[in-house]
Amino acid sequence: MPATSTPLVKSDNLGKTLDRALHAGQGLLRLTPTWVPRSFLHPGKRIKLAPQDYYAFGADRGGIDERWFASTTEAANENRTPDEGLSYVTFEGERFTLRDAVQESGARLVGKSMFDRYQRWPVYSKFFDNMGPIPHHMHQGFEDAKLVGQEGKPESYYFPPQLNNVDNNFAYTFMGLEPGTTKEQVRRCLENWNLGDNGILDLSRAYRLKRGTGWLIPPGVLHAPGSLCTYEPQWGSDVFGMFQSIVEGRYVSWDLLVKDMPVEKHQDLDFIIGQLDWEKNVDTHFKEHNYLEPIVDQDRSGDGFTDRWIVYGTIEGDQLFSAKELTIQPGAKCTLQDPGASGWITVQGSGQMGPLALQTPVMIHFGEETEDEVFISAEAAQAGVEIENTGSEPLVGLRYFGPDTHANLPALDGHASAG
Repeated sequence: MPATSTPLVKSDNLGKTLDRALHAGQGLLRLTPTWVPRSFLHPGKRIKLAPQDYYAFGADRGGIDERWFASTTEAANENRTPDEGLSYVTFEGERFTLRDAVQESGARLVGKSMFDRYQRWPVYSKFFDNMGPIPHHMHQGFEDAKLVGQEGKPESYYFPPQLNNVDNNFAYTFMGLEPGTTKEQVRRCLENWNLGDNGILDLSRAYRLKRGTGWLIPPGVLHAPGSLCTYEPQWGSDVFGMFQSIVEGRYVSWDLLVKDMPVEKHQDLDFIIGQLDWEKNVDTHFKEHNYLEPIVDQDRSGDGFTDRWIVYGTIEGDQLFSAKELTIQPGAKCTLQDPGASGWITVQGSGQMGPLALQTPVMIHFGEETEDEVFISAEAAQAGVEIENTGSEPLVGLRYFGPDTHANLPALDGHASAG
């Protein structure tokens, strides 16, 4: 959510302002923090938001536990603000949404082929930060989401060490279902929804979360994210279905199970279970097929800087999103040259990216502008962006990419420790 005192540039007057912003930024756009609350979760308080501002949307909306990056996707919250989830660009005392900017100049910002196919920036990322675990849930696949006019949502995790000074209450994530689990067992869990804890976690397996690693989560796969602060590149959708009735003593309403299913199917247990990708949930080699260790990109690393793949692999053979972590040592610089656009967030240190300053904040007040987030346009990425570490500690930034950006994306089964 942007600083409300900054004038808004309407979409029908955006062209000239956007041209000036891209020219001044050499293809880079400064983004302001985008905060999102969740009514059914408890904030983990590691995403730099000022302590008094965690309920800035109102206590009835829930605490702020997410910050979204380079987002043109709206948050699917009840009683939401009109722009909730959308990233804003700020330039010379004015602001406009990144979504409007992409509609105005999509080929320059996200690349011609991506804009021609999707007519938008079809991905986003976030910091997801909670005190404890969240309900065992899944995100619909593309065909199932289409039934309610939405898109499916594959996603990925990376656990940045800089945002995880503490574990919080449960640094383990349940994923999938135990091999051998039957649909009848899951059905009984749904039938027992109002009897207390419906026991869905008894059918699953928890994995201990490790800082500096990640996971790839296909749609239709159950998962109950643990309490490490998570960087989550994902498809541009906010669909989900909660399959767990009670979490840490808090009741989860049936509405959150069926919110993205056709109304006439809200009590159809076979239909609801049918939205799960059963084979992926009961995969006997789940970790082997979904766990991510960082991989150094030797071609993009050099003296004083290291570029690592942190999210890679494909979903059903499609490259939908990916992410990298760039570390630049004090006094070093590099020219970042990517084949496509990316959303950048600085997680450690200070420096310079082209004409824009980079500074990792210690504390951010709600509505305050920062110098840690940048949208790197396709135009700038392909031309090359110089980044310099001007501070006394490593400068570290995370950036995520849209579909079909990389010809050299590692396969998921190629994970190996970066050292």
